[in-house]
Order: sequence, then structure tokens, then C-alpha cells
Amino acid sequence: MAPSFDWFANEKLEGTPVVVKMQNPNWSMLELEDDLHLSGDKGREKNAKQLTWVLLLKAHKAAGCLASIASAMVGLTAAIRRRVSSGKTDADSGIQIDRNQNPAVKSRFYTCIKFFLWLSVVLLGFEVAAYFKGWHFTTSHLHLQLLLPSPLGVQGLFDIMYSKWVLVRVNYLAPPLQFMINACIVLFLVQSVDRLVLCLGCFWIKLRGIKPVPKQTVRDIESNEGAEDYFPMVLVQIPMCNEKEVYQTSIAAVCNLDWPMSKMLIQVLDDSSDPETQLLIKEEVNKWQLEGAPIVYRHRVIRDGYKAGNLKSAMNCSYVKEYEFVAIFDADFQPTPDFLKRTVPHFKDNEEVGLVQARWSFVNKDENLLTRLQNVNLAFHFEVEQQVNGIFMNFFGFNGTAGVWRIKALEESGGWMERTTVEDMDIAVRAHLHGWKFVFLNDVECQCELPESYEAYVKQQHRWHSGPMQLFRLCLPDIIKSKISMWKKANLIFLFFLLRKLILPFYSFTLFCVILPMTMFIPEAQLPIWVVCYIPATMSFLNILPSPKSFPFIVPYLLFENTMSVTKFNAMISGLFQLGSAYEWVVTKKSGRSSEGDLLALVEKEPTHKRGISMPNLNALEKEESQKQEKKKSPKKRKHNRIYTKELALAFLLLTASARSLLSAQGIHFYFLLFQGVSFLVVGLDLIGEQVE
Repeated sequence: MAPSFDWFANEKLEGTPVVVKMQNPNWSMLELEDDLHLSGDKGREKNAKQLTWVLLLKAHKAAGCLASIASAMVGLTAAIRRRVSSGKTDADSGIQIDRNQNPAVKSRFYTCIKFFLWLSVVLLGFEVAAYFKGWHFTTSHLHLQLLLPSPLGVQGLFDIMYSKWVLVRVNYLAPPLQFMINACIVLFLVQSVDRLVLCLGCFWIKLRGIKPVPKQTVRDIESNEGAEDYFPMVLVQIPMCNEKEVYQTSIAAVCNLDWPMSKMLIQVLDDSSDPETQLLIKEEVNKWQLEGAPIVYRHRVIRDGYKAGNLKSAMNCSYVKEYEFVAIFDADFQPTPDFLKRTVPHFKDNEEVGLVQARWSFVNKDENLLTRLQNVNLAFHFEVEQQVNGIFMNFFGFNGTAGVWRIKALEESGGWMERTTVEDMDIAVRAHLHGWKFVFLNDVECQCELPESYEAYVKQQHRWHSGPMQLFRLCLPDIIKSKISMWKKANLIFLFFLLRKLILPFYSFTLFCVILPMTMFIPEAQLPIWVVCYIPATMSFLNILPSPKSFPFIVPYLLFENTMSVTKFNAMISGLFQLGSAYEWVVTKKSGRSSEGDLLALVEKEPTHKRGISMPNLNALEKEESQKQEKKKSPKKRKHNRIYTKELALAFLLLTASARSLLSAQGIHFYFLLFQGVSFLVVGLDLIGEQVE
């Protein structure tokens, strides 16, 4: 019989007897409810033997529940021990790390979490002992007089210690904690209002059918020219660094752009440090050159400044002055052939436009739970944030790729700078301060790849949240002294930077990972239920609206966002205070699962070549694909899942708080913390898809 957890709630009386088979298949038991009688004899009540069977059934159900819980705990402990003993590190998994990072800085946050974890375990021990002594102190009724010594009795050592602890809670801990709660609630409400306004703006855009259109969409009769005849000089750049898995896909996609070859030049900006990768990329470029593609290969001798330095070096070439626009695609991006025809016309007869940005779509959004949750966040980012800001503000943060810049706007804004790890946001803010307008095209998509491992995702999120804080420190004086309107200054300082880049990760971590567990141990500080559950659930519902197919994952999404608040808060602090990890740049690891498959599919669908360009060395490509298939059939090495101790420690911290909440019978707090703790455990044990050889 499967164990049941119905003993948490009162059982509902049924009018039909239930036959429950025990582990012994040779006999069964008839469970009778209080209002039932035996075999149609209405005059006979239950006898002692039947009551004994009912009690035995109850005991069997309770024992089954306890056995299942014990089995789950044993399995969890074994998994933790096995994964810790595997001894995998970032270097072992093949993921690049910053060797210059200070280990003390890296482990400081984890040490703080461990300290609070052990403190919470000690406090939970006191609470459990007090619970079994009959002292149930909750927020609504706290009877301190029960702890005071009576004239007829003498307090024991535990009574004295616990009474002192309660008095310290009431007099010293609860007031500052309540102040922090009130402050976080205010920030939480402000951020919720901002999110709601963005959603209403998106709804208005959909309702009215608003979208950017080129100024001149019809043919000029006198000049016999129209938007479809607008072919300015376009420079296309593909920056990459040690991305062996995806270089073929991006180069092939860009070389098939539908644009006059005499009006386009493709720069492959290779910053790879691996000689083998350099050779492969250079050979790929040579193949396309032989087929007539306007493509060149550039490799820097001194690779400073990461991606910003790479782009800056490319823009210093003498031939760049011949081009009017530059399109940028990261190594995993695959633009459609009509990409330039759908973006470049927005610059025609509109000299104020400096940037046209396309939205991203993802080839692997359904790969695992992690990619599904990332798709929820990024769909909201593009569909709501970028689109609303583009329509109503003519400003948004450049996403670093799948965009076309007016080269004049880049030059007037100071060009690419290596001062932060978010060079795309840096150039966007400086261009906005110089009066340039941005256009976001929600209906133009460019396919790319999401990180499929938690390790790669954490590195990416760290860079995305530490960089804006570095940039805010550097740009604040320029924003204040700029000549743009006060409304635009306020939007940049309070909405773009403070609210969405600083306050959001701060209150998410502080409220749900620090204050909420503390209110369980200090019940005198009250945290409203609507802050814990109702508003976060509503905001998650709004976040998931742009990707309706993700509705089944709304609960994992809510819990995972709280999980990721640890990484985002840590990154925000490191960027704000210029800690060592703020300058860490790790190229997001790509799987490249669609590279060869896409090219082979393109060969099958289009045997004839467009614009005189053919697919290079297809026989070699097919041979490489067959070799990979043979490798897949060969025996694989045993794989190990990595364990993330920071998330694991925080999971147990939240689980101890949920245990304290259960003792205090605080209902929904217990279930929220329990589920949140489980979500941290899921991340800590890395059960969402990553396996490292």
C-alpha cells in the first residue's frame, strides 16, 4: 500500500466501506467508519475486535508515511555523500574560471550562510525542547508570565535560558527585524507597481497594434526609390572566443544573409586562445571566401578587454569608415536571411535612430527544466520590458547581439569601452545620453542558444548583475551632468538602474532568504501573508504570460527565482563595491547541439546555392557527423552531477525555518519555506539537467 499523508487533515467520513489490502496478500481488512454497521445488521455496533482492526489500519498508514520519509532522507543523504565524494570542480568540468579571483572573497558569502545555518540549528533545538515542554509561543499569544519563576517552584537551567532568549527576542531582536520587514515591503510594493505598469503598457501595445514601422514604406514616384531599394553599406561582426561548438552555425547563417555582397563585409573576430579552435575557425572562413562570401578573419595578438576590446579593435580598421551600419551577432546566433532587410530600413530618413534591436528566440528552450525557466524570464524581458521601453521611451538596454548600430552613433558616444563586463549596456546608456533613439522589433527574431547547465547559467547571471552596478557607479556623474530631460534622468537613475538592477535582487534575497526564515524564529516580528504568497504568485503569473506554454511550470519558476536571488544578490554586491569577482568574465558554455544538424538540413532543403554561394565542404561535414554518431554509440564514461554547497547550505537553513514554522503552526509560512527549501536542494544537488564528465 502506498503511504498517504492524509493524516495532516481531518478525514472525511464516507458511507462506503473501504477494502484495504495489507502487505500480506492472503487476507484483507474491512475499515468501518463511526457511522457504519456490520453487513446490513443495523442493530449491531462495532465490537472490540473491529475497533482493533481499525486502529491497526491507522497505525499501518502512519508507519508507511514514516517509512517513506525515512527512505527519502536516507536517499538524499546518500546522494549528497556520493556527489561530494565525486570531487568535481569547475576546472574538471571544462568550464573556464578566473584564476586571479581571490578564494577568500569567493568563499565569504558561503561562510556567512554556514554561520547562520548552524545558528538556526541551535535555535531550532531550543524551540523543539520548548515545544515538548508545552510552551507554544506564537505571535498572537505570547505569555511571558508562564516563563517567570513562581513562588512555589524553581526554574531549571533550560527554563532560565529559554526565558532569557524570549526576552531578548521581544526587546532587542523583534524591533529592528520589524523595521527591515517594513522597509522591504515598501521596496517590494514599488517593484510590483513597476512590473504591473510594464504589463499594462504591453497590453496597450497589443490592444492597439502598435509597432515600429520605417518612415518611408511606399515607393517615391519621382526618385523611383523605396524602402525595399535601401541597401547601405553594412559591416557584420561575429565576436567569438573558444566557441568550437557553434562557430560553423553562426558563420553559415551570416554568410547567407540576403544583402548585396558589394554592400556587406563580414568580420569574424576570433579571440580564441586555443590554437586548434583558431585553426578550425580560420579554415571555415577560408572555405566561405573561396565560395565568394565577403568575409575576413581577424585574430588579436593582445586580447585585452574581452568582447568590448575585441569590438573596439575591429572598429579601428581603416576600411570601417566606408560603412554606415554595423550588425553584431554572438557566436551562437543564427539570423534569418531577411534579417538586414527587416532591420536596416528603420534607419532610412530617421537620423535620430542609433540602434535597432531584434528579440531573441531559443533553439533549446524545451531541453530541460532550467532552459524552460530561462525562457520564461527572457520572454518577459523582450516581450514586455524591451518592447514597452522601446515604444514609450525610445530607450532600452542593448542586448549585446542581434542588433544593428549606426556607426556614427557609436563614434559620438565614445565607442566600445572595456571598463565594465556589460559593454552593451554601457554603450546604450552613453548613446542615450547623447540623444540617440532606439527601436525594438518584437516581430523580428534571431535564434540562439540558452545555457543548459546550472554552472554556465550562474556564471552568465553573475556577469549580467554585477556589470550594471559597476556601470551605475561610472555613469552616475555623466547622467547628472547630461543635457537630457529630467524625466529621462529619473528614468535612468531610479527605474533602469536602482529599481530593476539593485532593488530587485536586494529585496528578493533579503525578504525571502533572510527575513522570512528569521520571522520563524522571532515570531514577534510579523510578516503579512500577502507579502509571502499572494503578491509573489501574482507577479509570477504576470511574468509567465508572454510564454503561455510555460504555465505548468509556474510553481517551479516562483521557487527557482528565489533560489537565483542568492547569485544575483552576490553579483550585485560585488559590482556595487568593486569586489574581485565583479571583473570576472566567463564565456557562456555552449552545447552546439544544433550546429551540424542545421547545416545538413539546409543542404537537404536547398541543393541550389543562393547568390552563387554554396555550402563549404559538405562531404567533410557529413563525415564529421557520422563520426559523432559513432562516438555516441560507444560506451560512455560515468558522469557525475556537481553539488553546489552554497545553495545546499541555504536550503537547509530554510528547511530549519520551516520546521520552526510547523512547530508554531503558522500555516502557509511552513509550506512556502518547505517548498523553497526543496527548490534550493534541487539546485544544490543539481537535479535540473547538468551532468559533467
